[in-house]
Amino acid sequence: MQQPSYQNNAAMELINSVTGADEEGRSRQRVLVYAARRYATALERNPEDYDALYNWALVLQESADNVSPDSTSPSKDALLEEACKKYDEATRLCPTLHDAFYNWAIAISDQAKMRGRTKEAEELWEQATKNYEKAVQLNWNSPQELSAIVPAREKQKIVRTAISKFRAAIQLQFDFHRAIYNLGTVLYGLAEDTLRTGGSTNPKEVSPNELYSQSAIYIAAAHALKPNYSVYSSALRLVRSMLPLPHLKDGYLTAPPVGNTVAPHSDWKRTEFFLNHEALQQVIRVEQKQVSQSLSGRTADVANIDKRAVRVDILDIVSVSACADLTLPPGAGLCIQTTHGPVFLVADSWESLDGWLDAIRLVYTIYARGKTDVLAGIITG
Repeated sequence: MQQPSYQNNAAMELINSVTGADEEGRSRQRVLVYAARRYATALERNPEDYDALYNWALVLQESADNVSPDSTSPSKDALLEEACKKYDEATRLCPTLHDAFYNWAIAISDQAKMRGRTKEAEELWEQATKNYEKAVQLNWNSPQELSAIVPAREKQKIVRTAISKFRAAIQLQFDFHRAIYNLGTVLYGLAEDTLRTGGSTNPKEVSPNELYSQSAIYIAAAHALKPNYSVYSSALRLVRSMLPLPHLKDGYLTAPPVGNTVAPHSDWKRTEFFLNHEALQQVIRVEQKQVSQSLSGRTADVANIDKRAVRVDILDIVSVSACADLTLPPGAGLCIQTTHGPVFLVADSWESLDGWLDAIRLVYTIYARGKTDVLAGIITG
C-alpha cells in the first residue's frame, strides 16, 4: 500500500515545527529533521520501503520526546499519532518487524499516559499490550521486548507481571535506562493504587511508603544514566524526597561478624544497612554517644558506625547475585563477589532481596558508566 504524499507532507510539517526546549534539544531536532527528509526521499523512490517507514516513525517518536512541555503546536500527541501510522504501515509490509511492534507499543503507551485513567486510555493500553505481545512472539529473548508495556495499572496481577518483566529486562542489560525508568513509574502507580485502596492489609505485602521509595530508586538511577532526558529529570523532582536521603536505599540485612563468613548462625545479626554512591555499609549504632553533625548539617554517618561494620565499596564489586548456601542462615541469600573475596548477607524476604540486588547492580552500573557524580548529586545535593 502506497503512502499518500499528503501524509508524508503532514509528517514533515509536524517535524519541522518542533523547536526543542533548549539548545541541546534544538540541535538534536535539526538532526532529526535531516533524517526525516532522507526517509521521505527513500519512500518517494520506493513506497514499500518498510525500513524507511520504520525509521521515519522512530524520528517522529523521538521528536515527540523533544517537544517543549508548554508547546501546543505541534502537540506530542500529534507526533505520536503520526508515528503510529507509519509503524502500522511498516508492519503491514513486513509482519516480522519485531522492533516496529515494540516501538509502536511504546508510542501507544505514551499516548495512554497523557489520557490519565480514562476509557480511552484503557483502550490504548490494550492496543499497546497486543503490539508488545506480538514483539515478544517475534523476538522472545530481546531485553527491549521484556520491558513490558504497562496496561491497566489498577489490575494487581498485571502490574506484578510487568514488574517481573522489567526486572528481567534490567538483569539482561543493567544500563537499559528505559526499563529502569518504566519500572520506577510502575512501582509509583502501584503505590498510588495501594494508598487509594487503604494501604496493604496483608503484613507480608509491601507498604505504599516502601513502594514509593523503591520507585524513587529506579527513577534516580535512570536519571543518573541519562541526566539530559527531561522526562527523567521531571520525574526525579517528584520522587526525590521519597529516597532515604542522603542514601539511595536503606533497610535490614542479616550479616555475620566481619571476616567470618562461616560463623555459627547464632552469631549472625540482623542490622541496618544503607547504600549510597560509594558503598553498601552496615550501621552498628554506638550506644550513649552524641552523634556529631557535619558541616552540611547532616548526621555524620562515620560517627555512627562501628569499625567492625561490614562495608562493600562499589568500585570493589565484581558481581552480585542471589545464592542458596547451606552455610547461610535461613532466608534469601545475597552474595557480593568483590576483589577482596565474597561477602554473604541474608535479606528478610525474596522480594526484599530483589530490591537489594537491583539497587546494588544499578549503583555499580552507574559507577561503571562514569556517572557516579550525577548519582552523588541526587542523594547528597
